[in-house]
Amino acid sequence: MASAIRQRESSLGRVSRQLRVLVAEDDVLFREGIARLLEEAGFDVVGRTGDARDFLRKALAHRPDVAVVDVEMPPGEGADGMRAALELRDKLPQIGVLVLSGHYEEAYAVDLLGTRAEGVGYLLKERVGEVETFTDAVVRVAAGGTALDPEVVGRMLGRRRAPGGPLDTLTDREREVLAQLAEGKSNLGIAEALLISTAAVEKHITSIFQKLGIEGTPKDHRRVLAAITYLRGSH
Repeated sequence: MASAIRQRESSLGRVSRQLRVLVAEDDVLFREGIARLLEEAGFDVVGRTGDARDFLRKALAHRPDVAVVDVEMPPGEGADGMRAALELRDKLPQIGVLVLSGHYEEAYAVDLLGTRAEGVGYLLKERVGEVETFTDAVVRVAAGGTALDPEVVGRMLGRRRAPGGPLDTLTDREREVLAQLAEGKSNLGIAEALLISTAAVEKHITSIFQKLGIEGTPKDHRRVLAAITYLRGSH
């Protein structure tokens, strides 16, 4: 893992060194592990906590670039961390929020996205051990992008949808591209995952925008709108 962290630190370079992160996780060992991983990768961990209320206080006080928060935390027995993350997005939408969950829960991802997917991520906790994937997600969310766990997107892709929606107009390949886009991948990342050219990806994305009626907005925002359409249509 140490070599992976060093490689990731080199690739992230100065960008990650300027990013301030708040870590909220009630399991002290896991919390300290996340904080150490981020610090060794060059991030500035400005605070850490194991309580949802304290998380909100620290987030409002420190105003980090990204808050990494567990779904289930004290003081309650349910998804207090998730509720705190949603409250933070309402109060300070400029702060990126990366939610970690111990198990797959589709409703969490849909609730977290709300009507916008800028600066938000949802990962299974097991993904933290994949250092490159985890740190990529932190950087992506800080930059206003999306970072959705591929297992979540994959399960949504497998769900049956009500017929007649806009997604029914997409070809199988366009649906594959849209699924990759929903994870927050760049055109290059999509091309590498699907073994096609970036030109082909661009062509498919343009067609997706047209078929879903997503036009007249900046390109990055259209990608977010397309991802939301996909995720809500698959729910």
